Order: sequence, then structure tokens, then C-alpha cells
Amino acid sequence: MVSDALSLPRERVVFTVKWAASAVQIMGYTATAFGATPLNIYLFLVGLIGWFAVGVMWNDRAIMLIHLVALAAMTVGLAA
Repeated sequence: MVSDALSLPRERVVFTVKWAASAVQIMGYTATAFGATPLNIYLFLVGLIGWFAVGVMWNDRAIMLIHLVALAAMTVGLAA
């Protein structure tokens, strides 16, 4: 019973982060469609970091890996 009470706020945090990160990534796609650079890249970076955090909270290595690789690729792209 106590563990259920403690997990509820955590689930709420995960829910909020994953939907916020998804919304920001959608804004990144929209910015790309309208040619708003480099804003699109910054939006994607925020979304990627958010989804990486979700992967950490879920202890989901696949989510962490794909978003870490995407984050590294985008960082290299920004530096180029």
C-alpha cells in the first residue's frame, strides 16, 4: 500500500515529462517544416533530453540508447 502511494507522483512526473517532450519534438518538426533554423534543432534537443530522462525513469535502456545517439548526432551537427 505504501509503495503504491509513493509510485503515484513518480508516474505523474513520467507522464508529464514524456508528453511535454513529445510536444516539444512536434514543435521541432513544425519548425523544420517552416524552415525555422536553428530553432528546430534546439527544440529537438529539448525533446531528446526529455525522452532520455523518461528512459532513465523507466530504466529502459532502449529508449536511453536511441535518444543518446540522436543527441550525440545533433550535437555534432550543431558543431559542424
